[in-house]
Amino acid sequence: MSFKVAVCYGHPVDQVAFDTYYCDTHAPLARKIPGLSDFTWGKCHTLDGGKPPYYAIASLVFADADSMKSGLQSEEMQQAGEDVRNFATGGVTMYIHEDRSLYNQ
Repeated sequence: MSFKVAVCYGHPVDQVAFDTYYCDTHAPLARKIPGLSDFTWGKCHTLDGGKPPYYAIASLVFADADSMKSGLQSEEMQQAGEDVRNFATGGVTMYIHEDRSLYNQ
């Protein structure tokens, strides 16, 4: 089991500016969060070709609850969190969830 912080980005005013800022500025800040075991990001698409509710989703993955708690309370997380307002013109929704594999049961 792992723990994830999902960061769901609404559709930005300027997609090119969002992508550039996210990859060049924000992601390097987020990668510094202590306790991360993985960090992924991707743009959203729907199966029917419609507009998805989010533009992109990032996942901050932690091995356990204690690592996640420490990471969320860190100075690095505070800096990354404050940086979101610099590029997330479409808003942001964040939540925490536990991942349990159902594949190999």
